[in-house]
Amino acid sequence: MTGAVLEARMNDVPEELRGRWHSGVVLKRDLFSTIERGRFRTETGEVEAVVRRLDGVPWWSRPLARALFRHERRALAVAGPLGIAPTLLFAGKDVLVRGWIDGVPLHIAKPHGDAAYFRSAKRALRALHRAGIAHNDLAKEQNWLYANGRAFLMDFQLAACFHRGKALFRLARYEDLRHLLKHKRRYAPNALTAAERRVLARKSFVTRAWMATGKKVYYAITRGLNFTDREGRGVRFVQEAPAIAARLRTHPQVRDVAIVPYPDRRAGTGLYAFVEASASEAELKDFLGQAKPEHLQVVDALPRNAQGDVRSEILELVAMNQLDLIDPLVKTDAERAIVGRIVSERRNLRDRFAF
Repeated sequence: MTGAVLEARMNDVPEELRGRWHSGVVLKRDLFSTIERGRFRTETGEVEAVVRRLDGVPWWSRPLARALFRHERRALAVAGPLGIAPTLLFAGKDVLVRGWIDGVPLHIAKPHGDAAYFRSAKRALRALHRAGIAHNDLAKEQNWLYANGRAFLMDFQLAACFHRGKALFRLARYEDLRHLLKHKRRYAPNALTAAERRVLARKSFVTRAWMATGKKVYYAITRGLNFTDREGRGVRFVQEAPAIAARLRTHPQVRDVAIVPYPDRRAGTGLYAFVEASASEAELKDFLGQAKPEHLQVVDALPRNAQGDVRSEILELVAMNQLDLIDPLVKTDAERAIVGRIVSERRNLRDRFAF
């Protein structure tokens, strides 16, 4: 890492963590926080960790951001010691540091047919509920972590602590379970029990009311604000990426295109285009004109699964410089060679572990 980059990285450390935190890669940026992976100095030495910081949050979303921050702090303090969630390492006014768990989100792991993983997930959820916590945001696959075949829960911003006998808690527990079973239905449908299928078939009255009224209002508002949050990918991935990919595919020397989003310290959400082509990167950038991704990399081949689909989950990790998480996802030696070439020539070198 150059001296200039190191100095910029050090100056970007929140005041509360000066001397204790080394930033690595940005994992997510939105209106309510920035999440970074890095290293945190504890009393027993440095450990890998993740920080949620509020210092870059707009003034108008700060009150809600602080409320979400408090929810996560309370829930992690209870869930972390249970071994089903990250450990809470530090909580200050504008920063929260949690331990790092070496795994990948469910939407990247894609554990098709892995019934054992979903048994682990159900045990984790029961432990959380026995502790009096409802997660309230388990419909998102990125809030389920896959680590060595085990399930861990992430992102407790919407979590709530209850007295266990409360009717509202029973309702929240039911919805947590129903969302878990929806993921199980997607990845391991043959492992669903008859009782689980009955749960999936019966939405709570609150969910039915939300889908009939509030959800429609929510979509109307978020579309009007030009906002989207599918796995944290942002509006650029939804609106700009398809147009860029379509334009690139009209080039006669382009065979295929895969565009993935990545969190960017400056832009919020960046776009990274991996292009199977015999043309040069400079030629393709000129061909695109004004609408360009932040990074464009020409590759001789894209990683694909047995069905021939591009493995975008691997490309996302390359774009985010989460290189240590890639190897467990690689299936064959041929795929390892393809991914190795892509990694060695990657273009996003701004946010990376190199200290």
